[in-house]
Amino acid sequence: MDDGNIAILRGAEVCAVLAGRELELIEVVRTAYEIHGDGDSSLPHSTFLRFPDQPQDRIIALPAYLGGECRIAGIKWVSSFPENLRRGVDRASAVLILNSPQTGRPEAVLEGSVISAKRTAASAALAAQCLLSGKKVGRVGMIGCGLINFEIARFLLAVFPEMETFVLFDKDEDRAKQFENKCQRTFEKVRLEIVTDVKTALRNSTLISIATTALAPYLNELRECSSGSAILHISLRDLSPEAILNCDNVVDDVDHVCRAQTSVHLAEQRVGHRNFIRCTLADILRGRAPARNGSESVSVFSPFGLGILDLAVGKLVRDLALQQGLERVIGSFLPGAWAEEA
Repeated sequence: MDDGNIAILRGAEVCAVLAGRELELIEVVRTAYEIHGDGDSSLPHSTFLRFPDQPQDRIIALPAYLGGECRIAGIKWVSSFPENLRRGVDRASAVLILNSPQTGRPEAVLEGSVISAKRTAASAALAAQCLLSGKKVGRVGMIGCGLINFEIARFLLAVFPEMETFVLFDKDEDRAKQFENKCQRTFEKVRLEIVTDVKTALRNSTLISIATTALAPYLNELRECSSGSAILHISLRDLSPEAILNCDNVVDDVDHVCRAQTSVHLAEQRVGHRNFIRCTLADILRGRAPARNGSESVSVFSPFGLGILDLAVGKLVRDLALQQGLERVIGSFLPGAWAEEA
């Protein structure tokens, strides 16, 4: 692309580029985790913009640089406004900006909510593969019936084709029914069961995915979970400190997840240390830690959600879109060099 031009990719184009690429996206996310785990990245803490009279609402800035084979910098600016659902608008919206690591100049602006959902789902599926260590997955509990868990369902079916049943729980039963209908239209040969008690979703499930808008823990213990099961704690604030402390804990980044009053952060505050976090997902991927701490424990993956994943997936989207001619290029987006104007 000519210097000073910028590529724009809308949500429809991002969706078109990523359609059917679940396994490829999981490998992209795996590579990003490995590069980050090897130290070839820069990942400042996310910045939360909150609103005094709207405690559920936030806009988050996630700047990052990812090295290795990716070599990309940028920032995701993502909002979460749960009440949007009552307005008929998606809860989350986002923009992803990609910058050249050589010049720092912005090269692309991409609709970011699709990328964010896909990278979250790819991360969850990758973690499930690691933590379950080849175990067959028949029954999966889905707590929270929104876009994120829908994408997680899509990616889980890609890596666990033997999966038989999704057990759905949402505080809003209409949302659970909507989720069920969408799954029936999209996925073949999978049974769907709506339950009205969250503990039923935990019971007899090899894998549980939690993706809600909870602000504070409500699951105080996990006795209903089967031994050796795994929990994808995507929304980060559902499990009590006691529940966290009684599990085998894997995270994406220790420093990042121990902040912003996540369940892991609350557990750290409770005991005054982080020793209950066994390892990161990158440690498992690189063979520095085993997949599980015993076959009977319940494993919990708590991902803060790292900006490097958005960059890695965003770069793939940009590169594929450029190859397919799907991008819109705005010429001379940046001003001419100041020295040339003299």
